[in-house]
Amino acid sequence: MKKKFQVTLLEHSEGVSVSCPALPGCHSQGATVDEALANIGDAIQGYLELYGQPKLRCEIREMELVTV
Repeated sequence: MKKKFQVTLLEHSEGVSVSCPALPGCHSQGATVDEALANIGDAIQGYLELYGQPKLRCEIREMELVTV
């Protein structure tokens, strides 16, 4: 069975950090985007095997912040 998860990527000088907001604490990283995506795939698989589907409601929203 296939299931889709949204992930967030943050590229920085040390590589790429990636997390899955729907699974609290599920994070990984890699030297490249492709490596980070492969690593978060493994992390998601391990999370689901260990904890099962989360019972928390997770919603992703955008917000605009006005700074001075």
